[in-house]
Amino acid sequence: MPASAGTTAAAEGEEEADDLTAFLAHAALEAGEHQALAGADALQLMTVHSAKGLEFHSVFISGLEEGLFPHENSSTEADGLEEERRLMYVALTRARRRLYLTYAQSRMLHGQTRFNVASRFFQEIPQQLMRRIKGVSRPAQPSYFAGRGFSGSISVQPRVDMGNIDTGLPWRIGQSVIHAKFGAGVIVSAEGRGADARVQIKFRDSGLKWLMLEYAKLEPA
Repeated sequence: MPASAGTTAAAEGEEEADDLTAFLAHAALEAGEHQALAGADALQLMTVHSAKGLEFHSVFISGLEEGLFPHENSSTEADGLEEERRLMYVALTRARRRLYLTYAQSRMLHGQTRFNVASRFFQEIPQQLMRRIKGVSRPAQPSYFAGRGFSGSISVQPRVDMGNIDTGLPWRIGQSVIHAKFGAGVIVSAEGRGADARVQIKFRDSGLKWLMLEYAKLEPA
């Protein structure tokens, strides 16, 4: 009896694994025959790789963060960044009327909070074509962008304590800042007090750096 029960359980487990494999194979090979028809009231979720120009009235592009879009591997590949830029153009031109560009200032990755720098592609779009949507928790730091002056969504920025940094200082972990030499970045860590206070900043182009607050002369982004 026990051996028979064990055999049955193993068979059921293999059957479930086969079902999962079949589902993943179907999802990977799905060519779109079952998607909503043009003009149907539906939400389409898709990648930017197989896009058509002016395909939808409204388009949301998410994940516009350095290391995600453009992907961190693009910097080590020949013409990798240009390929990412081409994909960005393809994504932008899917919108007929409204285009929303968003990024997450923080993400939970492998159990750790990761603070992000906005994608360089934001800087490559003419500013007169964009309207910044400011967050409700800290209005001084916009976190959402909408194209061509369209209305958009609201993002709430993360509330993270600075730890052992003096509370009188204006900087917070997760805050976007600008350095005269290294450019735009996000504060990801901090330590020390008074004249010894320093912060670790993830810069868009220069990577991670520790800077003494007394000499860094940071400015809010």
